[in-house]
Amino acid sequence: MGPSWLQWLLKHLLCLPGLAIATILLLVALGVRGRRRRRPGEPPLINGLIPFFGVSFQIQKNTFKCLQDYQKKYGNTFTLQINGNYFTFVLDPFQYPLVLKNHKQFNFNKFGKELARKVFLLPNETPRMEKTMREGYKYLKSNFLDLCSYNLMQNLQHIMKEQLLQAKNGEKNQLYKFCTSIIFEATYLTLYGKDPGTNSGEVIHELMEDFVKFDDKFLSFLSPLPTWSLRAAKDIREKLIQNFSSERISKMQGISEVVRARQILLEQFTELQDYERGAHHFIFLWASVANTIPATFWTMYYLLQHPEAVAVLRDEVDHLLQSTGQKKEPDFNILFTREQLDSLVYLESSINETLRMASVSSNVRFNEEDITLNLGNGEVNLRKGDLTIIYPPFLHYDPEIFEQPEEFKFDRFVEDGKKKTTFFKRGQELPYFLIPFGSGISKCPGRFLAVLQIKQFIILFFMYFDAELIEDKPPKFKNSRILFGIQDPQSDVSFRYKLRC
Repeated sequence: MGPSWLQWLLKHLLCLPGLAIATILLLVALGVRGRRRRRPGEPPLINGLIPFFGVSFQIQKNTFKCLQDYQKKYGNTFTLQINGNYFTFVLDPFQYPLVLKNHKQFNFNKFGKELARKVFLLPNETPRMEKTMREGYKYLKSNFLDLCSYNLMQNLQHIMKEQLLQAKNGEKNQLYKFCTSIIFEATYLTLYGKDPGTNSGEVIHELMEDFVKFDDKFLSFLSPLPTWSLRAAKDIREKLIQNFSSERISKMQGISEVVRARQILLEQFTELQDYERGAHHFIFLWASVANTIPATFWTMYYLLQHPEAVAVLRDEVDHLLQSTGQKKEPDFNILFTREQLDSLVYLESSINETLRMASVSSNVRFNEEDITLNLGNGEVNLRKGDLTIIYPPFLHYDPEIFEQPEEFKFDRFVEDGKKKTTFFKRGQELPYFLIPFGSGISKCPGRFLAVLQIKQFIILFFMYFDAELIEDKPPKFKNSRILFGIQDPQSDVSFRYKLRC
């Protein structure tokens, strides 16, 4: 163990509790004995300085910059050791289909199941249970979603009317906190309804506060190190799951058809404990709001930075209101179908531009066998048991594909008044140009609901309110998701809003 090892150990171990120190020393000992070597034909291998942990600390600090440095040194395909696992990154977008369309050799389910078990305590599913629950996601694409969309709009209107109508002379608020409060309450009411035996507002507020604390520790559940801070997060997780007990859900009024259908599916499996059914409900709620909240925040933030974009969106919505025979009434009573919402191309472009800039969702696959990939300019061998990963931010921030990628351009995904769906690199049309929700079998089933939530929120807010940012200092990405979802802001920002005349 050289001086660099001693420097690292002295710098980091003294800050950790005893159990964590013992765990690190054990992992280091194992890592020294079993340090992996690159085989002929495999991608460049970066084990990192620290056995087992590999480059995990560098990746956590600044994922994009770290991968960018590796790309410059090793090319578009390389393997990193991260917390005992080996991830092969494929960064050339023309090679994405080799991974994303090959479901037999590259399996998402194993990675997804392990994540769900560690973070949400979901039980191991039998093949029958897995197939049945997967079929249940069809309700998020069917006519059930139309009813869900209607109820969501009603709940958003009610919340805004009840909470924001007093803003006649201007109100100050924190933008992220504002988006969290409204999106969480509206979504929870839409999916799970109300418990008539309680003060619904207080219950939802308490649930939201616990949810935020849990979500802040999301990646900690995947860490190989035991930490004392995770104990409190586990207690919160226990409390959140108990909220979805069968007894509790049976009391709810106004429960959605989507949740009711999932409840019926779960009850088919008598081997499940009630706690395990609650875990299924909890992960469904998490998937419905955890990324929608930061996506709504960033959409609001970027639009508030660009008044010209808000003017275009308002004009677009006004034309839709006129074409559907509706008027902007003071009681917030407007309604659009999903098809009508899809016709708002500038609104959708604004949301897509936000997702392009803020999403770090990656496509992770488990290698079912030793695989040889033909990359066009040569072959590369991948090991069975490793993970292969597509990292979309490299696509989303490529200046050859998106001019001035650091800039928010609300109309980037509009061309000749229609949705723009073709983008090019090296003179060739890209097979994928925007991947904020995963791809293929791992594509987020709740993506339709998420986009509906953001669209309805943005329409209602900017139709009824004028707003401005109070702080000039732009928030930075928190980098707490790393490879999962939409990035949170490092700090909240203040804004002022008032009812429009």
